[in-house]
Amino acid sequence: MAKQITMVDKAIIMDSQAIKRALTRVAHEIVERNKGVSDVTLVGIRTRGVPLAQRIAEEIKRIEGVDLPVGVLDITLYRDDLSTLAYQPIVHETLIPFSINNKKVVLIDDVLFTGRTVRAALDAIIDIGRPAAIQLAVLIDRGHRELPIRADYVGKNVPTSSKEIVSVQLTATDCSEQVVIKEIIED
Repeated sequence: MAKQITMVDKAIIMDSQAIKRALTRVAHEIVERNKGVSDVTLVGIRTRGVPLAQRIAEEIKRIEGVDLPVGVLDITLYRDDLSTLAYQPIVHETLIPFSINNKKVVLIDDVLFTGRTVRAALDAIIDIGRPAAIQLAVLIDRGHRELPIRADYVGKNVPTSSKEIVSVQLTATDCSEQVVIKEIIED
């Protein structure tokens, strides 16, 4: 008999206000670390990295009065687990309508876990151009790295167990705004 797996909400670790505060802090840190935003571009990793990148760009515009270019990166074909995802993986459009050559590219994603998504994103970015630097911003860093990758900007560090999932829910993609830890229960 096959095991049944269910997921139950364990805790809401960020509400909409906490997410907003974290993104505001990350935007300030990006401006500070780069001594302004000249030559800075933002690239959101599909799916939830895209609205996060757009929101950080809005916050930087409020702070600095500068519209930063925001790109969209699909990493599907760069994943090292592509053959286990699906027979016919769904590939979405990468849309980076600006040059990243000699720019500081800030990759943005929702959750940093093993580091494999970021590794795939780095490969994809390098195929597009040669940035001066690549930085990483994440809303949640949950640990459990399998690759030597760390974020430059973190909204919240959340230690988790391997039986937990961090679910980032954003209004743009999920019709709610919160970060929830879900526990995996095997029956």
